[in-house]
Amino acid sequence: MTSPLAWGVLGTGIIANIFAQGLRALGTGALVAVGSRTQAAADRFGEKYAIARCHGSYGGLLADEDVQAVYISTPHALHAEWAIKAAKAGKHILCEKPLAINYREAMSIIEAARRNDVFLMEAFMYRCHPQTTRLIELLRSGMIGKIHAMQVTFSFHTPFHLENRLLNYALGGGSILDVGCYCTSMARLIAGTALGQDCAEPDEVVGAAHIGVLSHVDEYAVASLTFPGGILAQLFAGVQVMGNNVVHIFGSEGSILVPKPWVPEGEHSTIVIKRNDEQRVQEISVESRTPLYTLEAATVAEYIETRQAPAMNWQDTLGNMKTLDRWRASVGMSYAADLI
Repeated sequence: MTSPLAWGVLGTGIIANIFAQGLRALGTGALVAVGSRTQAAADRFGEKYAIARCHGSYGGLLADEDVQAVYISTPHALHAEWAIKAAKAGKHILCEKPLAINYREAMSIIEAARRNDVFLMEAFMYRCHPQTTRLIELLRSGMIGKIHAMQVTFSFHTPFHLENRLLNYALGGGSILDVGCYCTSMARLIAGTALGQDCAEPDEVVGAAHIGVLSHVDEYAVASLTFPGGILAQLFAGVQVMGNNVVHIFGSEGSILVPKPWVPEGEHSTIVIKRNDEQRVQEISVESRTPLYTLEAATVAEYIETRQAPAMNWQDTLGNMKTLDRWRASVGMSYAADLI
């Protein structure tokens, strides 16, 4: 982009606020508008971030001619509807993960982006961080030999309120879609790296989950993935139990631990390497002075002309959604959107 990208935020929840803060540090874009379900919510968000164009509906934001790109931060169940409408309105799209409830919806979104010639990226912010780039470089270098297995976790404990989107069945709540998508994405990325590809698709997906009696969503879940080449992955996701939230990769000559894979904190993050023939661990520091969501928005601006970014291209997104579908099917977790 030769001129700053004019952003609109669709939704005014917690993640929308974090993204708005990230845009403040961005030289290639600016937040010019916001759309919410009510005018009052839009006005409050606009006052907080000095936004003049505050729309009391999502449709109003998409009709705003000054908006070039939209960040969709609604609950999961609304992603497909508003991403498709954004594409038809000619807006470039950064949509929060997961891109959709299922593979069918994701295909519809991507087809809408293709038909209307707009940029589209699923917002996995960790994929835009230099720590992830460095991890892939280390794996490709053969630092720990041939990759055999990995443990990938993302789990936290949220207060139990059924109106909370994380536990709300109608909004696509549950651990597999909300944070299991990160675990799946990382496992496919690591396995793909081991196989000389951008990402890999598992041959087998076997899961187990606790589905809440009151929430009717998977409150915590595990999965075992088998990739080509004998690569195994153990995934653990949860919204009702605190996990370690790490990535641990085991190879023929050692192991790599990423202590903070999803939200690296501060200007330095660390990757820990333990080789079989060495007593001490090696800590590799990765420097980044740019906030995560600023990096994400900058990635959109950098690749907007090609309509896809290397961090979560459309093929990667579809592969991730397909694996999530298989995980949910394995544990008997389905939504209304699966029945259409």
